[in-house]
Amino acid sequence: MDFNNIIARARAILLSPKTEWPVIASESTSTAQIYKDYVVWLAGVAAIASFVSMSVVGTRMPFFGTYRVGIMSGVGYALWSFLMSLVGVFLLALLIDFLAPKFGAQKDQLQALKTAAYTATAGWVGSVLGILPGVGWILSLAAGLYCIYLLYVGVQHTMKCPQDKAVAYTAVVIVVALIAGWVLSMATGSMMARGGMGPFGATSSIESDGGFDAASPGGRLEQWAKGMEEAGKKMEQAEKSGDAGASVAAAQQVLGAALSGGKGSVEALPPDRIKSFLPASVGSLARTEISAERNAAMGLQVSEAQARYGDSSHSLELEIQDMGGASGLMALASWASVEQERETGTGYEKTYKASGRMVHEEWDGAAGRGEYAVIVGERFSVKASGSVAGIDVLKQAVGSVDLGGLEALRGAGVSAQ
Repeated sequence: MDFNNIIARARAILLSPKTEWPVIASESTSTAQIYKDYVVWLAGVAAIASFVSMSVVGTRMPFFGTYRVGIMSGVGYALWSFLMSLVGVFLLALLIDFLAPKFGAQKDQLQALKTAAYTATAGWVGSVLGILPGVGWILSLAAGLYCIYLLYVGVQHTMKCPQDKAVAYTAVVIVVALIAGWVLSMATGSMMARGGMGPFGATSSIESDGGFDAASPGGRLEQWAKGMEEAGKKMEQAEKSGDAGASVAAAQQVLGAALSGGKGSVEALPPDRIKSFLPASVGSLARTEISAERNAAMGLQVSEAQARYGDSSHSLELEIQDMGGASGLMALASWASVEQERETGTGYEKTYKASGRMVHEEWDGAAGRGEYAVIVGERFSVKASGSVAGIDVLKQAVGSVDLGGLEALRGAGVSAQ
């Protein structure tokens, strides 16, 4: 096999289809030659590209991170996509040949196969371009649309379709092909699912080797789900035992798993420890009051420390919360990475992410009052609010807290389920 010929043909059909299609139409060839000298190779490259994209590079999902299909699952999908490419070209050729007389074109199975095979070139190349991060999906989409143009030009030469009917011919082929492809994918997908197979793996057990990066938000959500699953199993066992006390304890564990993000039980910081993070003063404002407490309900602990600072004209309150057993809610807020901004006649409100931390700030210039809050370590909330000279004073108040020291305590009091 001369790979230079394959590359030359692919380049020509993509870059100069109007001159290449007449050459293709006049070639003397056979179905076997078209497959073994062209289709098999480009379909194979596209299948390999899909494996690299899914199992090596991974799919970037907003808010969740990068998801990679397991190696065996990726191989299974690649083989399946390769097989479907070979079948798809053949079925598309049958459709092109069947519809030809309805648009003044000539029926010819071999020419129809040429049309289907070389039209698919853009799609196969698009699969390779799809590996590129960020712009891959755009390039893949563009390649898919270019297939339509290749088909439009091709049928005028291979199928002898009149130019004034080529648009309608192309449109009907595309629509019918999409519908037929959807029906085929549903049928084969259902059949393989019943057999314990699917495009993402040979068996259901193989599928488990895929997943998000462990440190990504998606990976932590998977950890969350596993924690919920384990807690749910324990609750089922408790219910079967008939022990009311065990059922209550298991219910608390399910709630804890949900709110903690699958970490297990979390003991919030003791009052004295969390109170130690509050400074004696904020700029020129002296501390006038301080308090701290730790509360528990349904086996969940939350601790909080508050301090007031002020002088004759300004005052603010600095608050640190350790969500402890409900830290999963804080993590969810951080993972979401929601950004928003709203302006009013006298001020503004915005939420954004800075240095990996979620930040919320709002200011009302007319009232001379505002709020500035930061989520630290996906567990602690540090917030300053009050009537001060400007938002910078509130930022200074939050900055006076040892945020790095708090972040280092994100795993404090966490015990496995």
